[in-house]
Amino acid sequence: MDHMSPRLRAFLSEPIGEKDVVWVDGISHELAANLVTKGFNKAYMLLGQFLLMHKNEVEFQRWLMCSCGAMECEAQESSNCLKEWCSCFL
Repeated sequence: MDHMSPRLRAFLSEPIGEKDVVWVDGISHELAANLVTKGFNKAYMLLGQFLLMHKNEVEFQRWLMCSCGAMECEAQESSNCLKEWCSCFL
């Protein structure tokens, strides 16, 4: 990946630990609030959902948009962020 946003670079710089979901690149504060109400308050919980979907970016993006109210660009950025994190740490 040639160009990484500072937020993506920061997220990929260390293990996920106990980071709040808003740390995931592409997750706005509004979307984070929606995710928290659905029980996804930590980044590792969102990663778990991504892994349950077998790292299928299209399925994850669809779920994020339909179930959590994400915009398409938020869904794409966040799935890419989680995909990149998986390639670095799994």
